[in-house]
Amino acid sequence: MKPITLKDAQTQLPFWRRPVALLFVMAAAMPIAFSTWSALLNNFVIEAAHFDGSDIGWLHTVREIPGFFAVGVIAIIMFMREQVLGLVALIMLGVATAVTAWFPSMAGILTITMISSIGFHYYETVNQSLQLQWIDKARAPQMLGWLLAAGSGATLIAYGAIVLTWESLGLSYNFVYLVSGGLTAIMALACFFIYPQFDAPHPQLKKMVLRKRYWLYYALQFMAGARRQIFMVFAGFMMVERFGFEVHEITALYLINLVVNMIAAPLMGRAVARWGERRTLLFEYLGLVCVFLAYGGIYWFGWGVVLAATLYVLDHMFFALALALKTYFQKIADPQDIAPTAAVAFTINHIAAVFLPAALGYLWLVSPSAVFIIAALMALTSFGLALLIPNDPEPGNETKLGFVRRT
Repeated sequence: MKPITLKDAQTQLPFWRRPVALLFVMAAAMPIAFSTWSALLNNFVIEAAHFDGSDIGWLHTVREIPGFFAVGVIAIIMFMREQVLGLVALIMLGVATAVTAWFPSMAGILTITMISSIGFHYYETVNQSLQLQWIDKARAPQMLGWLLAAGSGATLIAYGAIVLTWESLGLSYNFVYLVSGGLTAIMALACFFIYPQFDAPHPQLKKMVLRKRYWLYYALQFMAGARRQIFMVFAGFMMVERFGFEVHEITALYLINLVVNMIAAPLMGRAVARWGERRTLLFEYLGLVCVFLAYGGIYWFGWGVVLAATLYVLDHMFFALALALKTYFQKIADPQDIAPTAAVAFTINHIAAVFLPAALGYLWLVSPSAVFIIAALMALTSFGLALLIPNDPEPGNETKLGFVRRT
């Protein structure tokens, strides 16, 4: 099928076949597999392979290795369109998730996790690039908020099904993984035939792009990746290990997160549009400092499960504000830099992720509260960096430190 420009797609195609519709379908397809995998993961690895804090740290280190090599997307898009690569990666994620329960051992879980992670991270890299290319700057904050809400809505359906049927129907890990992963793969495959190839107005550079004037964006990405790993690896693990949450209970907590995010994400998009990236990110990072300190308090003072669950929901809400980091880059970037910089930024985001989960897994065995104190310090560092974001970022006005020659 001959590619069609974004301008022609807006006038010649029905809404359900336009680029933004494809973004919504992909936003819904990805979390069906990934979020279900995440919801069952802690219980599955503890029951099937008897994981402890160190083991779960190593699993997430392995899971993040493909993110570190996301820069490889630049080489792949030399001969494969970004849109095609995104859908291929979604299929890989879906298929790997579907067969996860077939490998209930340390080696098996690590291997299938690596495969699914390649699909997830390459999809996320391309998806971020396509969002910033296909969505107009003026509409980006609100539209990104709605895309987050769409992903939350899809996950809500998956989690709701688990909560309602896990015990009553006696579901197995194998059945849930097969259904969720298979559905993601089928949706991605269908998109190959339903949607035409879309041509963005600005051809993307197909080489490594590292520009001095993007340094603050790179630094914020690095800190975001390091900080997020602590939450993803240890916050959910704490709910199972310390408070004994079962599958349907941890999934119910995720379900609450989704309902809150479905409501809050569009509002957060509007907040970014109104208050700007600087104020929004400062609010996010300060909130995360408080949340991580409170996580530490659970171990210091023996605070209970209700507070832990509340903090988990607040944590998710603050992380949703990270869409402001995307729109900050969209405002300062040259249009042709979006795809290669998305790949570079994803690699930078995962530098700490390669070693941090495993290293902190050993620290977790000694002092879980210390892990969360480190996360609070990372959030505080991000707060300091966000102070350098201008109120009106644009090319040539990337930071408050002054003009940096465009190189």
